[in-house]
Amino acid sequence: MKILLTGASGFLGSILLEELRKNHEVISLGRGDSNQIIADLAKEKPEIPEVDILIHSAGKAHSVPKTEAEKKEFFAVNFEGTKNLIEGIKNPPKQFVFISTVAVYGLEKGELITENHDLDAVSPYGKSKIMAEQLVESWAKREGINYLILRLPLVVGANPPGNLGAMIKAIRKGYYFRLGSAESKKSMVLAEDLAQQLLKWQGHSGIYNLTDGHDPKMKELEAYLSSQFGKSVKTFPEGPLNFFAKVGDRISAFPLNSYRLEKLKHSLTFSSEKAKHELGWEPRSVIGNFRISK
Repeated sequence: MKILLTGASGFLGSILLEELRKNHEVISLGRGDSNQIIADLAKEKPEIPEVDILIHSAGKAHSVPKTEAEKKEFFAVNFEGTKNLIEGIKNPPKQFVFISTVAVYGLEKGELITENHDLDAVSPYGKSKIMAEQLVESWAKREGINYLILRLPLVVGANPPGNLGAMIKAIRKGYYFRLGSAESKKSMVLAEDLAQQLLKWQGHSGIYNLTDGHDPKMKELEAYLSSQFGKSVKTFPEGPLNFFAKVGDRISAFPLNSYRLEKLKHSLTFSSEKAKHELGWEPRSVIGNFRISK
């Protein structure tokens, strides 16, 4: 089978590439010289060869925009990049897979959120992904091809970026502190599970949340990660956190503020029952199945 993959040099894309090329011909598209098709999707429309499946994993995430230019970059990469990719397709694939995010719901708290929830994102990241989703869905239906829009929560794998990567680094070096009780639950998913099951969903169309189905408490994740380094997690009591959060409200460079503290207190989980029922999604628990690269 011939597969075109965008974002192959990214965190998730590299895991997809490693798994898919075991048994299939994979053509990668991206800005780096390691790609067979070198193109900056945010700025150009490459000519897309005929393939069986196109997996669009490229995107911008893991940063908080501080300027209007940085906000616009999310739309350039996530929406315009998707638009340019689609416009470069002359012979549509049998299936188009778009890697999206649960950020499209725009939620800070809630439990077992389903795909039917309103798309209320206000962040440039979430809004740009909503626009890209709508573009993919309308184009695929117009062309009469199968499409999958996969909304992912925290993606877990070796050498992760973002907050999880920062947490692992802090635990490894011994300066990580648990903030309060850490009882809140968070959805997450193993990148390897997605990579291994993705091709089983040929012939399906739809929008799906993908999670590990266990939604561990933050303290469970912290304990599991720290055990891999033989470390113990120190706890910063909840009382003083409120004081320091108020300090952060006044000093933007401070690592904690009231907004972040509220996020830490509340659970945010998503249901993947639709994917289990319609796709046969069989996820493993992140806790117990994720090993940190030493």
